Amino acid sequence: MALRLEQKKAIVASVAEVANRSSSLVAADYKGLSVSEMTALRAQARKAGVYLRVARNTLVRRALKGTSFECINDSLSGPILLAFAGEELSAGARLMRDFAKTNDKLVVKALSLGGKLIDGKQLEAVAKLPTRDEAIASLLAIMKAPVTKFVQTMAAPHTKLVRTLAAVRDEKQQQA
Repeated sequence: MALRLEQKKAIVASVAEVANRSSSLVAADYKGLSVSEMTALRAQARKAGVYLRVARNTLVRRALKGTSFECINDSLSGPILLAFAGEELSAGARLMRDFAKTNDKLVVKALSLGGKLIDGKQLEAVAKLPTRDEAIASLLAIMKAPVTKFVQTMAAPHTKLVRTLAAVRDEKQQQA
């Protein structure tokens, strides 16, 4: 069924809007997936905060023009499923990796992070990136470590003095 010009413009505008507020994009070949498998993938995507879109490659190229995902245009050939991740940088890659483990028909072609094109073979490395909360927790632990060590160092002489006095007291009680 042919799309009218208004419909094409609406698709381009929709994809461009999502691309402008996304942090990463994963392009995958979905040829051979059944309707039930696609429905399951869409449900998992909603839970993960990932926006999935299937559109004609020519329309996607127009929508991505001028965005940080323009570098992925050369990878768009054949039936392509686009996974846009919002705030969570590795959410799309994680979703595709997990789904591809059980469905070998889903093949990741390319990823785009920060305006850079990443080969689909690097999916595992991108999927292992920490989530935002994990990264913040790691940063806080690193920032807290020197302060904790400083407090322990400052308290050490007092602690040793108290232990020494307690040992002397115990020794005098044994002698008495």
